[in-house]
Amino acid sequence: MYFFNPNTIMTCGPEISFGDKITVLKDRLENADAIVIGAGSGLSTAAGYTYTGKRFEEYFADFERKYGFRDMYSGGFYPYRTMEEFWGYWCRYIWINRYAPIPSDLYEKLRTLVKDKDYFVLTTNVDHCFQRSGFDRKRLYYTQGDYGLFQSSDPQEASRDKTYDNYDCIRGMLLAEGWQIGQEGELFLPESGNVSMTIPSNRIPVCPDDGKLMTTNLRVDDSFVQDEGWYQAAERYQEFLRRHEGLHVLYLELGVGMNTPGIIKFNFWQYTKENPKAFYACINKGEAGCARDITKRSVCMDTGIREVLEALEA
Repeated sequence: MYFFNPNTIMTCGPEISFGDKITVLKDRLENADAIVIGAGSGLSTAAGYTYTGKRFEEYFADFERKYGFRDMYSGGFYPYRTMEEFWGYWCRYIWINRYAPIPSDLYEKLRTLVKDKDYFVLTTNVDHCFQRSGFDRKRLYYTQGDYGLFQSSDPQEASRDKTYDNYDCIRGMLLAEGWQIGQEGELFLPESGNVSMTIPSNRIPVCPDDGKLMTTNLRVDDSFVQDEGWYQAAERYQEFLRRHEGLHVLYLELGVGMNTPGIIKFNFWQYTKENPKAFYACINKGEAGCARDITKRSVCMDTGIREVLEALEA
């Protein structure tokens, strides 16, 4: 584990041009024995998963009028008085960020870039965009959960290690609110423009194994369920790292900030420091940097992810 010390940080690494950085990164991509992608929320934001503005207003205007919050995150933490309204909000949140069409082709561009390489993805994102964009599911490790899964709100005994697919449940909630769903999963208002802010009481999800209320499988506290699939993915990731020890490994970090740096960023710095053949690349608009002791084997780009991926395609 890399222990953070502010004195070890050097913003953006060596000052070379964007074009020169692309040249360096292209060379590292082409000659890497393996690529480890570390993906944070900045990647999904770049792909169009914005939580404010037009996208928020399109699906949550009624909640904004009633409660005054102006972004999806705030709505997700609002203390709704009933479970009917709680799930009235969350069914929309989950659908548009997990099941509706991905807003852009950015993840597909990334897949095209690495599909012929030996790669693995470590991500804190919970929108499942990697698998939905064609990445091999056995090369993915989602550490923080999945919008597409439920778990018991108090997982014990029979429910302790279980998660539950929520597609049919969430879809049923939306239809009960009055939304229309297109063939590709698009969410539409009905002609009247009116939808309910609550779901029927009989649609509140209850765990089939313990009879308790369901909740989202997201790491928000110590009740987060790490199911069998989570542990299998964790083991595949560790095995991938072991197989490539001492080889030319590119640690490609995309949109990872300092919210939970101990999951991706600090580990990537440590792995790069320990392996003289490794190389670290950080692409993060407004927050690109690396540890001073790996500066000579790093390229940091304070640039939009799409701009970089398109330059690498050229």
